[in-house]
Amino acid sequence: MKAILLAGGRGTRLRPLTVHTPKPIVPILNRPFLYYQIDLLKQVPEIDEVILSLNYQPRRIEEIFGEGEGLGIRLRYVVEPMPLGTGGAIRYAGDSLSESVVVFNGDVLTEVDLAAVLRLHRERKAKATIVLTPVDNPRAYGLVETDARANIKRFLEKPGEDEITCNTINAGIYVLEPDTFDRIPKDTAWSIERSFFPSLIERGETFVAYIYDGYWIDIGTPAKYLQVHRDIMDGRYSAPPFNNSQGPRGSHGSEGSRGAYGSGMHELHGSGLAWISPDARIEHGVELQGPCFIDEGAVIKAGAKILAHSVIGRQTHVEDAAVIDGSIIWPNGWIGPEATLRGSILGRNCHVGRNAVIDSPAVLGDKTVITDYSRI
Repeated sequence: MKAILLAGGRGTRLRPLTVHTPKPIVPILNRPFLYYQIDLLKQVPEIDEVILSLNYQPRRIEEIFGEGEGLGIRLRYVVEPMPLGTGGAIRYAGDSLSESVVVFNGDVLTEVDLAAVLRLHRERKAKATIVLTPVDNPRAYGLVETDARANIKRFLEKPGEDEITCNTINAGIYVLEPDTFDRIPKDTAWSIERSFFPSLIERGETFVAYIYDGYWIDIGTPAKYLQVHRDIMDGRYSAPPFNNSQGPRGSHGSEGSRGAYGSGMHELHGSGLAWISPDARIEHGVELQGPCFIDEGAVIKAGAKILAHSVIGRQTHVEDAAVIDGSIIWPNGWIGPEATLRGSILGRNCHVGRNAVIDSPAVLGDKTVITDYSRI
């Protein structure tokens, strides 16, 4: 059985972070995002191959994942000749398939039970099964309405107040039968949501919903990207929080912390938990407030404060008396003395000068330089 990951988007909502980094490989803590989706697909033993449908900077993605060596599942790359939309990409990637296929949008992080979704699909002998998730504010989304037997009735695009009949939205996870793909025009930009799914309803084909009310998030905006990190560090999402392929490597950390990066966490004077690489250098006098994450090669100078929900990327230097508060710094950053970051995201190789202040919701692209005493 195959799975298709729709990973060809340009990640425009996350710019400038995605100018040089395709969205599928933006780091979540220190793991490219795509790893989390592959981990979920691997929980279904009959899925033996993941087809990555790519368009934007495909070589960057292939350089990281190869053919799936060491992942325990085979990867295959299909590069769209042009952006084909969600439906067109599925047709292009799955044109030769003959059995049920699992399809994932490339910006969804979830813990849905895929085996249960497959069981429902087969029990109902469906042409398509869509995962739906409830939301607190249905006015902000396109909604998907079902009947008492979980059959899809209709799609409501940004309904008015008097049109809201449900609170379930498309979670971007599907099981599809390839014998329906011929209704998607070849080599044409086509929407699965606006064109393919309505065709199933119009033809009276079995099209069912799996309602999932567990963890689900679309990481595609800066606010949601920050939220994912908070959720992982707070334990609301239970996937491994770091790349730990080398296993336990001993303990290291600030005074009062204990444990090892490999075994998971450090306890910080009762103020929370932290993940700290044994290769990080944290000087005495640093204030750490958990939960936080400090990757290998990071240097935190005396007097600095790393506050809750902060992520310090690999080889990043945080100078004396700097304050990092609920911010994410990608690898190779330099944060100057007495600088302050609050609720912000910094791309790779960013330089923040002495006494500079960056307040939320700032998002800085790779190699941004903020000069001394600046206010952003």
